[in-house]
Amino acid sequence: MTTDELRDAYLDFFASKGCERRASDVLVPRDDPTVLFTPAGMNQFKREFMGLGDPNFKRATTCQKCIRTGDIENVGKTGRHMTFFEMLGNFSFGDYFKREAIHWAWEFLTNTLKIPADRLTITVYLDDDEAYDIWHNEVKIPANRITRMGEDDNFWPAGAPTHGPNGVCGPCSEIFYHYDDGREVEIWNLVFTQFNRVGPNQLEPLPSKNIDTGMGLERAASCLQGVKTNFETDIFVPLVQAVSEVLGKRYDADSLDGIRIRRAADHARALTFTIFENVRPGPEKQGYVVRRLLRRAVLDAYRMGRREPYLFEIIPVVADVMKRPYPELLESVPRIQTVVREEEERFLRNLENGIKLMDDVFRKTEAAGSDTISGDDAFSLHATYGIPVEIVESLGAERDLKIDREGFEAHLAEHGRISRGSTEAADVFATGPLDALKQEHHEGTSFLGYETTEAEGTVIGILAQGKLVENEVAGGTAPVALVLDRSPFYGESGGQVGDIGTIEGDGFRFRVEDTQRDHGFILHIGHVEDGTISVNARATARVDAARREAIRRAHSATHVLHYALHTHLGKHAQQAGSKVEPDRLRFDFSNPEAVGRDRLKRIEETVNDRILLGESIRWRTMPLEDARKLGAMALFGEKYPDVVRVVEMGEFSRELCGGTHLDSVGQIGLFKIVGEESVSAGTRRISALTGKAAYDYIRQEEEALGAVSAALKVPPQQVAQRVEALLEEIKTLKKQAAQRREAPKVSADELLNQAKEVGGAKVVALAVPGVAAGELRQLIDVARRKAESGLAALLITEADGKVILAAGLTPDLVDRGLHAGNWLKQVAPVVGGGGGGKADFAQAGGKKPDQIPQAIETALQAAREALGG
Repeated sequence: MTTDELRDAYLDFFASKGCERRASDVLVPRDDPTVLFTPAGMNQFKREFMGLGDPNFKRATTCQKCIRTGDIENVGKTGRHMTFFEMLGNFSFGDYFKREAIHWAWEFLTNTLKIPADRLTITVYLDDDEAYDIWHNEVKIPANRITRMGEDDNFWPAGAPTHGPNGVCGPCSEIFYHYDDGREVEIWNLVFTQFNRVGPNQLEPLPSKNIDTGMGLERAASCLQGVKTNFETDIFVPLVQAVSEVLGKRYDADSLDGIRIRRAADHARALTFTIFENVRPGPEKQGYVVRRLLRRAVLDAYRMGRREPYLFEIIPVVADVMKRPYPELLESVPRIQTVVREEEERFLRNLENGIKLMDDVFRKTEAAGSDTISGDDAFSLHATYGIPVEIVESLGAERDLKIDREGFEAHLAEHGRISRGSTEAADVFATGPLDALKQEHHEGTSFLGYETTEAEGTVIGILAQGKLVENEVAGGTAPVALVLDRSPFYGESGGQVGDIGTIEGDGFRFRVEDTQRDHGFILHIGHVEDGTISVNARATARVDAARREAIRRAHSATHVLHYALHTHLGKHAQQAGSKVEPDRLRFDFSNPEAVGRDRLKRIEETVNDRILLGESIRWRTMPLEDARKLGAMALFGEKYPDVVRVVEMGEFSRELCGGTHLDSVGQIGLFKIVGEESVSAGTRRISALTGKAAYDYIRQEEEALGAVSAALKVPPQQVAQRVEALLEEIKTLKKQAAQRREAPKVSADELLNQAKEVGGAKVVALAVPGVAAGELRQLIDVARRKAESGLAALLITEADGKVILAAGLTPDLVDRGLHAGNWLKQVAPVVGGGGGGKADFAQAGGKKPDQIPQAIETALQAAREALGG
């Protein structure tokens, strides 16, 4: 039996027992802060286990996608540990209990799967005589094949009676499969939640008992297929083979490289499913887990000699082997590959430095005469460079070094406050005020907003400061949430913002400033403007209709934009999120590069062409499977109910969507793209306007263009050419100005030509405008070389209102007793300055530019006196 056949057989079997077949929940559960990823099949049914769900929904069966990383160090090392796996489950919410759960499990294993009874053994909780008797007396399992175990092995949560936490709990019964070589593998756990723990070993019976069972799909498949490990099943063999081929390494199951290859196969599967749900590698929470998995796989390959990205090449293989239960993966392969490859490249760039730093840490530790790597250093390598601590530990051991594990764990725990979520069992069944309201109003709030923006309803709940209250009076500053039994207000979801408006009744008026959804209720958030609102009051709820219409325009435009993106970019341009506000939208989509100006123009034209056609917009509800068969697009990472709403536009767009829409595409009016940018690796964002906002934007652009046109004195259609001509003219002028600045103001030859004969020497005393201070010395040096002997030069220039002087003598004049520094001392005071220097060269400054001509005369006179001329 293949893994796919096993999955179907299980779900079909329990459906035949009256269990409602439910789809897998998403990997990142909504509205559940207690876990980062869905760890078990029961998570999506928490409300049902608490008695807060639909009273008519009593039995369920699922195949749940799960991720657990608590045993990540064992992945690849053992045959059964994985980070991503599928959990087959059947559940009862106050309906069937131990007898049915045990009998059905045995029936499925021995009759449906045809597993020989002598290959199966059972464990039960130490004090659970009821379960033992059912197994022994009714199912006829011999006593020597049933083992009683303590609370650490056969109770949920483990050790709960003694150690807690308080709350719902119960005994377990586990089923083990035995191989011919004596190995045993737990394949199924039946949890009987029948108690409420109120203190140490104080277990009170629950009025409503539940069943939560879980069978590991991959483990069961390995048993049925007669292989020793999960990695030898039909699902994993292609993945292991693909990793081996890409890395160019022969797969040897018992070698260190074999462990690494298995680990890469597992991690590639986990990455495919998490990134499909738009969980990207990052520094916190789910992103931290994804980044850690990817880096471990890349580091394993690096240790095998691979220096280039490779993991992205495994993604198509994962999508192919998992396509039967999860066909949606196939269209997302390019998007997932882009994210994986870019993260691989980023990590590989850092890895070389990281390994060098690790060697530096080893040398520093040894130089200090220690054999222990500090917790600070180990955590730095782990957090900054992504090098797992076990790698540091194993490489350090080669040099007789160990790690300060206590220090490292302390850093890790602190980092865990922001990078990992709580998984405390005590938080699993946390309740709030809306849970209490749900017990009275199981149906929640009926949404009427698809048909109307005004409706009558009854106030069934008032939430103030986190509590349910009976009434609320005007004048309060803190926002209040009203809950009605029926409402036309749309609660924020699917990217569409919540409605605003008013709720009025006899003696009160409430201003709705935002609308949210929670627990099946529509929460109208705002302030009481007048009077007093009480529970059970009748009210009229009115949505701001003009604002809603603007939101409808923008929301319908996102669907048309999605179609246009697929037309011009390809099917890989899947929606990755959106924000829909009155006449403006933000649309995130998968694309490896910037869209480009020309393609953006074509995308905008396609949307507006569709608007001009004015095709009808219609919607209908249908089973999820029927919607998928119709080709309705779904937002990846979103959990959809069994019955979904499909929005269709003409014949070109069909999407699953719960938002409010127009009656025809033509009502969008106008669509204008105003921005395109990167959101993250492989994800782009288009910002656009519709309706009135688009019209106002274009009008503002027209006015701006008109102003420029008037200033340039050309028609609007010639503005671009005129601006280009002006820019070219400016460029030419700048070039000419630069050339003038670069041209020498005076040459050494010109200086020598203006020299005066004094006492057998040549004297130059000149003002040279526009010459920088450094150029003065350069001019004097060149003139001295050309003259070879008998030259005395003193040059003056002005810069920013200051005077700069420089004087230089050829060596023969210095031998005659002349001194450049003394020369300047005589001249500089004339321009209000001073200075001096060596005999052959000196510099000075001043602050009276108007005295430069006088300074030149003084310089010539001083030279005559010194030379006797």
